[in-house]
Amino acid sequence: MPKVSVDIPQELLDDLNAHVGVDKKFISQADAIRTAIRKLLNMMDDVDRRHGRLKE
Repeated sequence: MPKVSVDIPQELLDDLNAHVGVDKKFISQADAIRTAIRKLLNMMDDVDRRHGRLKE
C-alpha cells in the first residue's frame, strides 16, 4: 500500500486523535484518515452525479 505524508494543523490532529484508540471509533490515525477520504470522495461523486458530471 502506498504511503502519503501530509501536514495538518495541530487542532485538526487533536480532534482526530480524540476518536482514535481502544473503544473509540477508529483503531488508528490511518484508519480514520482512510475512512474520511472515502466518505469525502463518495460525497463528491454524489454532487457530480447530481450535476451530470459523473459518467456511470
